[in-house]
Amino acid sequence: MPALGGITCVTIATPDIERSISLYKEHLGYLPTVRGPLGVETARLWGKPLLAQRDCALLYPQGNGPTAIRFVQSAPAPEYRAFRHMGWNAAELMVQDTDAVARHLANSPFKVIGPPHDLSFTDKIRAMQVLGPANESLYLTCFKEKMAEFDVPDARYFIDGVFIVILGGPSIASVNDFYARHLGTTPAPAMKVLITVLSDAQGLPPDTQFELAAIALQDKCFIEADAMPAATLPRSADGPELPPAIAMVSFLIDDLAVTGLKFLSPPQRLEAAPYRGRLAAVAVGPAGELIELMQR
Repeated sequence: MPALGGITCVTIATPDIERSISLYKEHLGYLPTVRGPLGVETARLWGKPLLAQRDCALLYPQGNGPTAIRFVQSAPAPEYRAFRHMGWNAAELMVQDTDAVARHLANSPFKVIGPPHDLSFTDKIRAMQVLGPANESLYLTCFKEKMAEFDVPDARYFIDGVFIVILGGPSIASVNDFYARHLGTTPAPAMKVLITVLSDAQGLPPDTQFELAAIALQDKCFIEADAMPAATLPRSADGPELPPAIAMVSFLIDDLAVTGLKFLSPPQRLEAAPYRGRLAAVAVGPAGELIELMQR
């Protein structure tokens, strides 16, 4: 079986790429390393050929690291609300001190939707949640101490890279089955937890418990699968557009050929960052999420 590796890129559809770049640079310390039109081959790879020539930017924490944020200029999506839709709900960034980050962002355009708090299942992890300029949700998380059950990277910077992506799916079983069957992950046990930002978005009581599973990947990364309520909306993408907010997540993989996945277009080898000469392809997951795979 293929082994799903680390998160290399989180692609965000933004209606104002200049503002997104500026705010990530000023407040999160993410620096643009590539800026220019989206290539024809890349747009075709995504099954969105009309996206070619859209303004695109690649940013890394302090300009370097294994994980990037990629912005693509996109049409506004006023109907989108974080945590009300299936698919990629959030990107989780490792930080050195969650409370210090909260103070740093207090008067910024990043809207706090979840103030700093210890997680409901452990007081060794502290997190907060904010909305970015494209209505994308970001978790800003620090580990107070190492935990044997979570092999995670250290924060090199005040605000570092993405190490977890949050996927809202129809059930833990469906997500576990898809990623295990096609991408070689080990099914993760479900646990009942409080997810306040999800309760708030769905209009549910704050003590509502949801099923969550942390699916371990290579390279000290995880997919957090959240079982979404029955009233959750699909993540739609009109015409040539990407899905709103967090549109796609890119992962390394050992071998594209043995996934058994149906790709949106034939795999292509792309030279530009973040591909760096790798063979890549895009598939659709069990929650309608776009999954970009880059062969090591």
